Amino acid sequence: MDGSIIKEKFKGYVSLTKPRIMLLLLVTAMTGLFLGKQGVPSLTLVIAVLIGGAFASGGASSINHYLDKDIDSKMNRTKNRPIPSKRISPAEALLFGLVLTTLGFLVLIYWGNLLSAILAMTGTLFYVFVYTMLLKRNTPQNIVLGGAAGAIPPLVGYAAATGTVSISGIYLFLIIFFWTPPHFWSLALMIKDDYERAGIPMLPVVKGVAHTKRSIFAYTVFLIGLTLGFAWMEGMGWIYFISSLVLGSVFVYYAWDLLRLGTERATKRMYLYSLAYLFLLFAAVMLDALV
Repeated sequence: MDGSIIKEKFKGYVSLTKPRIMLLLLVTAMTGLFLGKQGVPSLTLVIAVLIGGAFASGGASSINHYLDKDIDSKMNRTKNRPIPSKRISPAEALLFGLVLTTLGFLVLIYWGNLLSAILAMTGTLFYVFVYTMLLKRNTPQNIVLGGAAGAIPPLVGYAAATGTVSISGIYLFLIIFFWTPPHFWSLALMIKDDYERAGIPMLPVVKGVAHTKRSIFAYTVFLIGLTLGFAWMEGMGWIYFISSLVLGSVFVYYAWDLLRLGTERATKRMYLYSLAYLFLLFAAVMLDALV
C-alpha cells in the first residue's frame, strides 16, 4: 500500500476518535481522579484513567461517526469526516469503535476498578443509544438530555480513586451537564443552516435564534450559581472559589452580550470561551485538591 494512503488512513482513524473532545473529557476525568484522591493519585490510576478513558471516548466517537454517516455528508462542518470523505469505510469505523470501547473497559477494570469501568461503559452506551440514535434526530432537547454522556468522565475518575461515587463526584457531573447546553447551542447558532439541511432538530432550528439565546443565558446563570455552590463542598478552597467567581462572571457577561447583540462575533466568542471556561474551572478543582 502506498505510503500516502497509509498516512491518510491513519489520520482518518485518529479523526474518528474526535481528539479535541477526547482531550476535554480526559481533563474532566482526571479532575474526578484528583478530587477523589485529594492529592496526587498513583501512576497506575493515572494511566488507567487516561488510557482507559481515551479508549472509551474514542470508541464512542467512532461509533457515533458510523451512526451519523448519513447526516455528516449533508453538513459543511462534517462532510470531510473520515466516512463521508471515504477515507474510512463504515464497517471499519464501527469495528474500530467496538474494539476501542472493549479495550477501554478492560483497561479500567484491570488497572482501575469495576465501578469506573461500568461508568465508562454506561457513558458510551448512553452516547450511542440514547443521544445519537434516539434524542439527536427527534427532539430539540437532544443536547440537554444527551449531555449526560459527556458528564460521566469525572465520575469515572472519582470512582477509580475511591471505588464509590459521592456528592462531590456528582457535583462535577452536574457542572458539565448544565455547561453542555450553552456551549453546544452557541455552536448550533453558528451552523444553524447545516443542522436545518440535515434535518436535525437543534434548538435554533426548531425554536428560533431568539429563544436559543435566551436559553443560553438562563442555563449560564444557573450554571454559575451551581459552580459557586460547589465551592462549599469538602476539599474545595479559595483557589477554586476565586476561579469559579472570575471565570463565571466572564461567562455570564459573554452570554448577556450574545443575548443583547446576537452578532456572529458574540456567538463565536461565547462558544470559544465556553471551552476555555470548562478547562480552566476543572484545572482549578485539581489544583485545590493538591493544596
